[in-house]
Amino acid sequence: MTVLAEHRIVPLATPEDAAQSDLLAEGLVRGGLPIVEVALRGDFALEGLRRIAARGDVIVGAGTVLDTDQAQAAIDAGAQFIVTPGLDAAVVRCALDAGIEIVPGVMTPSEVQAGRALGLRRLKLFPAGLLGGTRALDAFGTVYRDVQFMPSGGVQQANLAEHLRHPSVFAVSGSWMTSAAMLERGTDAIATAAAEARAVIES
Repeated sequence: MTVLAEHRIVPLATPEDAAQSDLLAEGLVRGGLPIVEVALRGDFALEGLRRIAARGDVIVGAGTVLDTDQAQAAIDAGAQFIVTPGLDAAVVRCALDAGIEIVPGVMTPSEVQAGRALGLRRLKLFPAGLLGGTRALDAFGTVYRDVQFMPSGGVQQANLAEHLRHPSVFAVSGSWMTSAAMLERGTDAIATAAAEARAVIES
């Protein structure tokens, strides 16, 4: 079983300091979504990942991983899974060699097939909104029946149920619960948004 097997929503965040890392993790736990993809987009992101991983009650992964150096640094910091915006065979091998689940981003049939050739059957569709959302999933699902996708980019609370219902979707990724604005609002706001998202899964 993979670490993502029981989590259909993967919140995406980039905490800027220790306080944001703490309130982010606490809010997600309170809201019933104890999982986060920390995007390596800021100077504090890797330390934030390390800090959340040390809690032990949140599954934490690294997102926006662009090369093998970042992948290894994330693994060393405690990342339990890796998500990339594009498909890089070297990064995939780095993660798999370390026994870490990886979900690379794809947006074309050629990239889906390249992912399949690497032995992967779970891929991130990115940017899903620009590609047509569930219409793109319809097209890919018809052809690649043994592949499931995690749409990212354009998924919001309003269209969450539509994406989760799609047979080609194993999970969704999004930052509407954990954006910079939500982090400014604090733990309670994140907990409420996480609980609302969790309710969609349960319904």
